[in-house]
Amino acid sequence: MPESFPLALVTGAAHRLGKAFALSLARQGYALALHYNSSGAEASAAADEIRALGFPAFLFQADLAQESQIHSLFESIDDTLAHHSALLSRFSVLVNSAAIMPRADARTISANDFDAALDLNLRAPFLLAQRAYRRMEAGGLIVNISDIAAQKTWTGFPAYTVSKAGLEALTKIQARAFAPKVRVNAIAPGLVLTSGNLPSEEWERLVKRLPIPRPASLGEITSTLEFLLKNEYITGQTIVVDGGYSLL
Repeated sequence: MPESFPLALVTGAAHRLGKAFALSLARQGYALALHYNSSGAEASAAADEIRALGFPAFLFQADLAQESQIHSLFESIDDTLAHHSALLSRFSVLVNSAAIMPRADARTISANDFDAALDLNLRAPFLLAQRAYRRMEAGGLIVNISDIAAQKTWTGFPAYTVSKAGLEALTKIQARAFAPKVRVNAIAPGLVLTSGNLPSEEWERLVKRLPIPRPASLGEITSTLEFLLKNEYITGQTIVVDGGYSLL
């Protein structure tokens, strides 16, 4: 066990993919900064799981749609690094996982609902990456969690689809701007976990159409993050893990 740990920040780390990424990073030897917005109890449970593995975990609450709260989040992380300098070596990984997936009609979605999705799904990763970059003096990795939606025309999820397409473009822009010190990549999962805004019948119909006709396991998604941590010659790329959904 090392004397000190590099720190990784995962947004939306209380549950679903965010929690899976956080646990994966802990198993790779990282201390975790677990961001959450309203899921405090779930975030606390995730922190307990990480500590049970023998790794430090710290909780940070913020509404990432508010730039001022992103600023406060990083001030809190700076304070944590300073206060636990014997335990934490440096800030080195950011995983932008927090997102919302509102269902809406592309013909009638309001500007406010459209903006709300882009504020969290696209603007927040942009601002978080800027601030992370400034703190990665010794190098680091930023991973944006995209979606196969970026390659699709999901008229039932217009704001989400646009936000993820934008996130993949942002990944390339920041990878070039932040090089060579910081690498920026994206992971685009396909069907992994069901959600409340997709009926079970529709989910099953989509799964059966896949060339690999099953949802991805969490391990199949998190292993992609582990690959990006280890291969330091990859930047500006979106790795699609979709069971062939992009072929349809």
